[in-house]
Amino acid sequence: MFKDLVYKYSAKIPKGKVATYSQLAKLAGNKRAARAVGMLMRNNPYYPKVSCHRVVGSDGKLVGYTGTGGIKAKRERLIKEGVKFKGDKVDLKTSLWKL
Repeated sequence: MFKDLVYKYSAKIPKGKVATYSQLAKLAGNKRAARAVGMLMRNNPYYPKVSCHRVVGSDGKLVGYTGTGGIKAKRERLIKEGVKFKGDKVDLKTSLWKL
């Protein structure tokens, strides 16, 4: 099931790395379902095992985080975990997770 695969792959994103919504959609079998991945992250029942703050937009932009503290908290958590940024976006060249 798509939902289960999204959570399975999301749980594998290590500290210091991020995945994109579209990357997770593709891994789960539907490359056009990035928005569905966003909805699943928003309603994530498996936090903290599945760390939704490690999922970012396809250009590295921090979007869609509804956790405590919003986007600012998402950025702070990612920096604390070692994710690299270029300006206000994640540097995907260095921080993108590769399965």
